[in-house]
Amino acid sequence: MRALSLEKNLQYQANHPDPRPGEGECLVRVRMAGICSTDLQLVLGYMQFRGILGHEFVGVVESGSANWLGKRVVCEINCVCRHCDMCLSGLANHCRKRTVLGIAGRDGCFADLVCVPEANLHEVPDVLTDEQAVFVEPVAAAYQTLSQYPFVAKTKATVVGSGRLGLLVTQVLAETGCKLTVVGRNAAKLLLAEKRGVQSVHVDDLICRADHDVVVDCTGSPEGFDLATRLVRPRGSIVLKSTFAGERGVNLAAVVVNEISVLGSRCGSFSDAIHALVREAVEVRPMITQTVPFDQAMDAMTAASQPKHLKILLDMRK
Repeated sequence: MRALSLEKNLQYQANHPDPRPGEGECLVRVRMAGICSTDLQLVLGYMQFRGILGHEFVGVVESGSANWLGKRVVCEINCVCRHCDMCLSGLANHCRKRTVLGIAGRDGCFADLVCVPEANLHEVPDVLTDEQAVFVEPVAAAYQTLSQYPFVAKTKATVVGSGRLGLLVTQVLAETGCKLTVVGRNAAKLLLAEKRGVQSVHVDDLICRADHDVVVDCTGSPEGFDLATRLVRPRGSIVLKSTFAGERGVNLAAVVVNEISVLGSRCGSFSDAIHALVREAVEVRPMITQTVPFDQAMDAMTAASQPKHLKILLDMRK
């Protein structure tokens, strides 16, 4: 099969060995996959991952349980033991023995075929296109924010970062009716937020008054976290969605002095994400800036790091 694999460096392989599903797993033929910021950070050394990249995808079950054969599916990325203290206490996403699809200890979906636990599968409704279904995982991550902070109409909230995840979080928070602003650098991306009725501010025009109840950092950079600490009020909260590779200094003095709560935020409910996409509470199609045949995946990874792009999709059907 074809695969995009990260070993000492990133490489496209035309003849990578096909995976063999283990007990309780299904073999899925990938139809389409999305490149996200985490994939780019993995190439830079984040998590010291080695193997096939990719965790956002839609595909069709090719072998495994008869209940799933032929169904179009998306897949939760945390593959867990279901027996450890975390799993038994309802925190399976933090399983002590978990592997994470295309991120930690398990090959991902930038390949023609991928093995995934049957328990992680979700069937895709017919009303969703493949292009929409690819977004289920990042939309679920955006919804996790709602489970971690009590957003209400009077909440003064800001999303820092108008990239892929930032625009999804913005749409999810807009549903709560909170007093919402999105901050970014790219005028075209900020315009997408404005079209959804959300106030946007270019970072160069921003005045930091330290008066926001909650700031969600989706920048993927230490500079974004620093900006969040300057926007949030004393005893306010920062929801941190950013991951980045390497040793980079982060000034935590403001967190201590202003008694700021910092909430790490990762994976969320696939059911909530699928429902949101079906009812178009979250619109993802304007975010797709390029769809690339899989044999051009190396070029697509390079392009995905450029500010002009939001979401680049890899089409495995070609």
